Amino acid sequence: MKNKAIAELFDRMADVLEFQGENVFKVNAYRKAARVLKDMQEDVAQLLQENRLKDIPGIGEALAKKIEEYLTTGHIAKIDETISTVPSALIELLRIPNLGPKTLALAHKSLGVLNLEDLKAVIADGRLAKLPGMGEKKVENIRKGIEWIEQHTGRIPLGEALPIAEGIIEELKKRAKGIDLGRITPAGSLRRMSETIGDIDLLAETHQGKKLIEIFCHLPMVTQILAQGETKGSVIVEGGRQVDLRAIPKESFGAALQYFTGSKAHNVRIREIAKNLGLKVNEYGVFREEEKLAGENEEEIYTLLGLPWIPPELREDRGEIESALAHTLPELVKPEDILGDIHVHTNWSDGSASIEEMAIAGERLGYRYLAICDHSQSAGYAGGLSPEKLLVQIQEIRKWNQTHPTFTLLAGSEVDIRTDGMLDYPDEILSQLDFVIASVHSGFSQRVTERLMTAAKHPLVTLLAHPTGRLIGKREGYDVDIDQVMKACAETGTALEINAYFERLDLNDLLARKAKELGIVFAIGTDAHHPDQLGMMRFGLGVARRAWLQKNHILNCMDLTKIKVRKFLRNP
Repeated sequence: MKNKAIAELFDRMADVLEFQGENVFKVNAYRKAARVLKDMQEDVAQLLQENRLKDIPGIGEALAKKIEEYLTTGHIAKIDETISTVPSALIELLRIPNLGPKTLALAHKSLGVLNLEDLKAVIADGRLAKLPGMGEKKVENIRKGIEWIEQHTGRIPLGEALPIAEGIIEELKKRAKGIDLGRITPAGSLRRMSETIGDIDLLAETHQGKKLIEIFCHLPMVTQILAQGETKGSVIVEGGRQVDLRAIPKESFGAALQYFTGSKAHNVRIREIAKNLGLKVNEYGVFREEEKLAGENEEEIYTLLGLPWIPPELREDRGEIESALAHTLPELVKPEDILGDIHVHTNWSDGSASIEEMAIAGERLGYRYLAICDHSQSAGYAGGLSPEKLLVQIQEIRKWNQTHPTFTLLAGSEVDIRTDGMLDYPDEILSQLDFVIASVHSGFSQRVTERLMTAAKHPLVTLLAHPTGRLIGKREGYDVDIDQVMKACAETGTALEINAYFERLDLNDLLARKAKELGIVFAIGTDAHHPDQLGMMRFGLGVARRAWLQKNHILNCMDLTKIKVRKFLRNP
């Protein structure tokens, strides 16, 4: 599939246009198209064959022609021409948190900044701080952004790594006919659902390792073979990500899976327990001296050590060993526990599908309800709804519910918390909604803690969305004392979101676990802007499971009656 490559090209074009000060609507058109292409399940090449490119939400005639040009020639002349006008190293600087395109353009024109080293130099000698509109505090935030991006470079977001792994597994199963291929699964931090991944590790059960590795190294998405051996292959795939595959015989697969899943800290504890029992554990099995006692299944590895099987998401040496020994491991939330999505957008604001299309997609997933939460009026960049338009939308949702008795749409809104601390709609509007999400989308350094706490104390606010504001690999987050915000939520009974959008995963697992100890209730919302993005719920589930959450901790594991009894829902 070329979806991701085209999306990256559109994103780069948007970066260049933004740097050049181009019309914001033009920039946003490329950004929206890139986002849709990244999240699409269908192959754009197939859509081109069927003459359906313009059926893609957010893709008009001009962008459809550019996609067609890429699919037929491998490039887009207009985009190549535009991008070539700006040095690539300069555009890469836009990835630095706290460094916007206007500031970068100013540094480039006034100080000749062309790359990261130039930027570091003008920060160090004080020249950047002397530019109009800058100052020491702003420059210090940029310096911190540089440190942050350098620490995170090379890590793959979970939402990118998992589809790559699944695509490779699917191709291997198709092409491995005649090979005794058994279980095949991700390992490492990907199996533990960490928010970012190093290299993508896969394990396959087979006694024909050489043949399987040969197939793996020549899959269509492979662009470079790094190593090809009898039992292990390493490749680079489209997008520049490294994937490693190990071929493991059936009798050792469980031991290898346990070992290569990690984490290192967890495995150190496992080996300590084994040693105290006179046993040895490694990737080949559990041994007493030379006798092999187990190895085919993970469960028997843990059983021999006197432990129940520990879910991969918990294997971080954060108390899971002690809990397992005490037989108090939680029953973690599961996909089938999710009854609805409480944060989705439609084409009434910046989404790319209608209310009905999102509802149909939710029904197909087996959900019982969906909360429509389009942006509020101050979010002009996202087509935020005026109070009058919101009231019309509420009526549309009520009408839809009258003819669909087995599925419920909730009338909600993602309401901006303004820089003055006020919510973006008056109470007489908010009171007509079933569900109110409050969030920060601007003024990231302006009294964010106070604003979030004020919103948490508002009697009509159900939920605080993406509470830290971070974007994985792109932005560190707001200047916020999240402990104080969580304390306010605990005191007022306001829920916190685990935003499942793959670039957010906010709250993260550590903060969510901390919030759980305070008695806070959560909602997992995909922040979906397209029907395909509802599938990102699994990333939020990964965060929830890593946070030791059970279904009773999560609003959208409850039916609407229970949510209403808990006073998180008003009208329906």
